[in-house]
Amino acid sequence: MQETSCTGDRAVKAVLFDMDNTLWDFVAAKREACRAVVEHAGKGDADELFSYFGRPGVGFEDPGNVIEYLLDIGANGSCVMPCCRVYEQVKLASIHLYPGVDETLETLVSAGLSLAVVTDAHSSQARARLSKAGIIEHFACIVTPDISGGRKPDHASFLHALRTLPAHPGDAMVVGDSIRREIEPAHALGMRTAYALYGDRSETGAPICRPDHVLDDIRDLIAILTP
Repeated sequence: MQETSCTGDRAVKAVLFDMDNTLWDFVAAKREACRAVVEHAGKGDADELFSYFGRPGVGFEDPGNVIEYLLDIGANGSCVMPCCRVYEQVKLASIHLYPGVDETLETLVSAGLSLAVVTDAHSSQARARLSKAGIIEHFACIVTPDISGGRKPDHASFLHALRTLPAHPGDAMVVGDSIRREIEPAHALGMRTAYALYGDRSETGAPICRPDHVLDDIRDLIAILTP
């Protein structure tokens, strides 16, 4: 992997952030929610439930995973919908910023950069999580599939964010934990890229493209983007 730049990238005027696993540990929040579900249901295994969200062709956000799991283990039908509510409530309550996120965002905004969130969560979920984390005010726009019409790595959400800010690709940077879903499409559009290595939970092989910067900590952006 390429090391984080020491000379910085001062030409960037706008930064498009992924949200889950880039600003907070979303996997940890989902695992906590899965534990709460099996406790409420009185049966099941939290790790097994979590594995349902990783099945091919099934969305990582789809609450239907909880329903299907509970039915598969023979849980009482009357507890299914209450368990879904518990899952959503605990998942949101378990959103906690990585160290340095608020400091980094405040520094970038103070330096005159425009910030956006580009996420595959639904707009209502995105706003709820950003509000819970206390950072929603830092972002000039929040772009989600129900707004842009496309899910990453499709270019639709990135282009929508650029139009909304507004910013040109050559003046923008994308920060995300996924090479495939964030770094590659941003690179294809001509944007600079910062790979949030600290948040990558994937088990993929060699990267399909190389980011401009590799972040071991989100605070690395301060040195990269500000004087």
